[in-house]
Amino acid sequence: MENEKVKSILEESGLIEKDVLEKLFTEAERKETSLYDLIVSRDIIPDFYLGKALADGLKIPFVDLSRAVIPDDVLNIIPEIVARKQKILAFGLDEGGLKLAMKDPTRHEIKEFVEKKVGVKVIPYLATNKDISNALGLYRKDVSKTLGDILEEISSGKAAPDDKGSIVKLVDELFLSGNRNKASDIHIEPFENHTLIRLRIDGVLHEVADIPKKYHEQIISRIKILSKLKTDEHLSAQDGKLQFVADNENVDVRVSIVPIVDGEKAVLRLLSAKSRRFSLEELGLSSEDLEKVKKGFSKPWGMVLSTGPTGSGKTTTIYAILRLINRPEVNIATIEDPVEYDLEGINQIQVNPKTNLTFAKGLGSILRQDPDIIFVGEIRDEDTAGIAINAAMTGHLVLSTLHTNDAATTLPRLADMRIEPFLISSSVNIAMAQRLVRKICPSCINSVEVEVKNGKIVTKSGTLEVDPKILDKYFESKKTLRVYEGKTCKVCQHTGYLGRTGVFEVLEVTPAIRELIMAKANSEIITKKAVEEGMTTMFEDGIRKVARGITTIEEVMRAVKT
Repeated sequence: MENEKVKSILEESGLIEKDVLEKLFTEAERKETSLYDLIVSRDIIPDFYLGKALADGLKIPFVDLSRAVIPDDVLNIIPEIVARKQKILAFGLDEGGLKLAMKDPTRHEIKEFVEKKVGVKVIPYLATNKDISNALGLYRKDVSKTLGDILEEISSGKAAPDDKGSIVKLVDELFLSGNRNKASDIHIEPFENHTLIRLRIDGVLHEVADIPKKYHEQIISRIKILSKLKTDEHLSAQDGKLQFVADNENVDVRVSIVPIVDGEKAVLRLLSAKSRRFSLEELGLSSEDLEKVKKGFSKPWGMVLSTGPTGSGKTTTIYAILRLINRPEVNIATIEDPVEYDLEGINQIQVNPKTNLTFAKGLGSILRQDPDIIFVGEIRDEDTAGIAINAAMTGHLVLSTLHTNDAATTLPRLADMRIEPFLISSSVNIAMAQRLVRKICPSCINSVEVEVKNGKIVTKSGTLEVDPKILDKYFESKKTLRVYEGKTCKVCQHTGYLGRTGVFEVLEVTPAIRELIMAKANSEIITKKAVEEGMTTMFEDGIRKVARGITTIEEVMRAVKT
């Protein structure tokens, strides 16, 4: 939708102050980008509410596709290639006509085109870009069947077994299938008689296809060529990267190939820029925690630390913060390993051990570049920790990640890196820990009852001990709790889950916490004091999301060990 139109509607709605809207409009025009996307990325108005405001302004109905049940025959009225290109989706058909979700319902030529092709009246609805992108996943084909068709083409004689074109086609389909299924990783694993293809979707690996072993070397060779690796090296590990195009978007792929007993195993990490364009609210931060985090990064100096194990979404959270504070008047620099996504207007440096460009040396160089805000991809050693702390003490806002189990452990962990307690207490603003849990599929969500016995929630997969105060807070201490689960459907690939969200604990360094840091208190004492001051633990945040029907008890049990 044209920026002028978006601006006009928002001026009338009063959702954004006029001077703020004018600055955003000027910036969008200067960058030749969408005002809508800029507002969403800055977390000024959540995607859903902005879409609804625009629909009201245009006097066009709004549809939340995440809650719509779309029959296959209706979906397929619009061919997939047209739906993806034009950002439209057929989601309903009745005597009134075809209900068409559109990113920009002011494009009357699209409406007329569909009416002409389908032969029925089209009723345009406005849907958010994110909603349409997610719903386009309904078109996805079964990965096993698609790869099977290509293999059938090779084995039937239509293409020779060594036909490079067919192997190219198979590898390309692997990438596209992984991206369409919103997989974070593709695993290509050789066994004695076959090769197994697995996709990691929402943090869980799914077996999707078996490929005859005779094609394994050709597949690995094709991936090596694309990622500029040595094709004649089979006995040592290799890392590389490549890029492919899906739905008019460049998707970066990190490639890792290692030799195992039955051949070379490849793991491909898919890095789609769209998958990181979340606001902090969309990531799962509660309003209370969000205020603490905003308070932490609104200060002109100090440290904001995100902690958790690998794959817990730390970098995604930091990127969401960077998008919020990225303004023309500030100089932001990052040192990362690797640089996973390009952030417009931010100077990003890639760690390179071959040229001795480490986190510590890169951070030292950044400090000579007159930065206002610095993002250190990870604090791994004493040198990096020391420079980062000093940067935070000398007027810079420093964001970084650490590998710790909870928020409170972050503070003693810095002390273990030989940082003096008085430096930790005076420089750290916020320490937040997080885990990822799968969200219940909205298309097949169903309520169920579970029992509470002796302070434990009894589920099909085990028991979960919960503090009675937490049960009372979210369930009013009932003996039978009404919770939610997914019944499984086509939308969620029959898993009952669709997408992920974070469970967080945000520790604000208050005067009382500073005193404990100075006294070299352990993490348990710090956690106890933080809870007394109002901190919500990851476990409690998980129970809160169970009560609200966002996730399941089983997911909280899996992700947050208590």
